[in-house]
Amino acid sequence: MSNSTKKHTYFASDFHLGAPTYEKSLEREKQIVAWLNHIQPTAKEIFLVGDIFDFWFEYKHAIPKGFVRLQGKIAELTDSGIPIHLFTGNHDMWIFDYIPKELGISLHKNPIQRQIGNKKFYIAHGDGLGPGDHSYKILKKIFANKLCQWFFERLHPNFGIWLASTSSKKSRANSGSADEKFLGEENEWLAVFSKEILQNEHFDYFIYGHRHLPLNIKLSEKSSYINLGDWLHYFTYLDFDGENAVLKKWNNGDILDFEF
Repeated sequence: MSNSTKKHTYFASDFHLGAPTYEKSLEREKQIVAWLNHIQPTAKEIFLVGDIFDFWFEYKHAIPKGFVRLQGKIAELTDSGIPIHLFTGNHDMWIFDYIPKELGISLHKNPIQRQIGNKKFYIAHGDGLGPGDHSYKILKKIFANKLCQWFFERLHPNFGIWLASTSSKKSRANSGSADEKFLGEENEWLAVFSKEILQNEHFDYFIYGHRHLPLNIKLSEKSSYINLGDWLHYFTYLDFDGENAVLKKWNNGDILDFEF
């Protein structure tokens, strides 16, 4: 297929590969690869907006086991000339140079701004943005601290990966179904954050992950906040065809417009 027919930009986030069990993660990984196979003929660019892994830490000579199907597919896509952007999330902020180097992706640790077609996008995972959640913001600074990362790297991978994976699972269990509840536009902190940005600069679309709940909130007549949902429960992604952005659902090979 010629590049002139590759008009779609795709966004997805929160695969959380590795959770909740090996078997369920593997099944989900195969569905993600099937989805990537499906969009490959029309994909101009792909954005994976954080928490692709439920836990990831790159030691100097070791990485977490598994996820080889996804990694191989990403390498195939970038080798074929499709740009892929990977954002670090709160679960996989310790992606360093291995994945960018081996898979040929562009790594983003902070929000970015992009002009795609005639639309302006603000893209971020979403953790630590907006009002509140001060305890996590402090914790994130600790996790991002180079000295703290150096100390964690001194742990044997068997223990370090087990410790972090166990903590991640406990955190998810404690949050329960909170991510599935719509808080109301005035309390959705990423919507509040986006409205503050709009006071100084226009964006047609604010694209986030992290929240897990698929959302499409009109912020103004010409601006929308879209949360991508997750692949633990919703299997949702965003399809931008150059003019319109539509949340869609992958359903074992069938493509459905997501119904809110």
